[in-house]
Amino acid sequence: MSDPRLHPAYSDISTFLHLPWVTEPGAIEATRPDFAIIGAPFDVAVTHRPGARFGPRAIRNASNLTQWSLNHLGLAIEPMNYLKGIDAGDAACIPADIERSHEAIRAKLRSVLAAAPACIPMVLGGDHSITYPSAGTVADHHGRRVGIVHFDAHADAANDSWGVLLSHGTPMRRLIEGGQVAGRNFVQVGLRGYWPGPAVLEWMREQGMRSHFQSEIEERGFDAVLNDAVEQALDGPELVYISVDVDVLDPAFAPGTGTPEPGGLSARELLRAVRRIALEVPLAGLDVVEVSPPYDPAGITAEVAHRVVLEVISALAVRRRDAATDA
Repeated sequence: MSDPRLHPAYSDISTFLHLPWVTEPGAIEATRPDFAIIGAPFDVAVTHRPGARFGPRAIRNASNLTQWSLNHLGLAIEPMNYLKGIDAGDAACIPADIERSHEAIRAKLRSVLAAAPACIPMVLGGDHSITYPSAGTVADHHGRRVGIVHFDAHADAANDSWGVLLSHGTPMRRLIEGGQVAGRNFVQVGLRGYWPGPAVLEWMREQGMRSHFQSEIEERGFDAVLNDAVEQALDGPELVYISVDVDVLDPAFAPGTGTPEPGGLSARELLRAVRRIALEVPLAGLDVVEVSPPYDPAGITAEVAHRVVLEVISALAVRRRDAATDA
């Protein structure tokens, strides 16, 4: 990482946390990163407000505001003292071509994982359709021994959107139908609002999907719901993939998103949740999606999104530190 005394946050190339920009397979292999930031600048699959193609750049820019110190006050750890991370650049997404863009995302993740098999990909979206190639590639890499904890206001398990099978409303169905993740290990947290309809909900029940609505969080408490979610995701699999759609948050905390839904989680609740998962269970990968900077001139949404990633990184560092202490 750059020395903040020489390179203020607003200067130099804006990689995530000013991490080294390492994109070539040989260089990735030589670096042996513990995690890799990968951008998926794609939003052609949205059905409402666009702009998530600008998400990866906005999240990277927001991350540089923390450059002066990465010492996590709650966890008492400086994560980069224990982990090696890289920014592996963006997938070569093609404007107006969903299938080719999804394949470009797969190719990017395969390249990184082939060079560094133990690396944890952290994908910055992009609309939520990118979870289909991202989580699918990670699941395939790990022999499909992966459960998913999906934070979202919406189920994203429709069969199609106006006849389009690959949209930001369908990735979870495609993953389950493709056998990359078992329905019973697909756990959704924070659902609310007025979509999907009864037919999609019935399909979800038939697949064994576990859905935890916002109303359940309010009635039982977030800790109890999260306990169940992690247990359900790991009912068989060995690893968890976290997918965060920022619209799981109340729009007060994430105004810059394509399909805002009032009445959601607070930023504090979401950050605590992803930190807890990464502290407690083995992680396969992460994506943060649906950040649409044009609808958030103040950059609030990108700031929260970058903190989701940083909380996960910090938690992984604690696991590494504690494992070394116990050895």
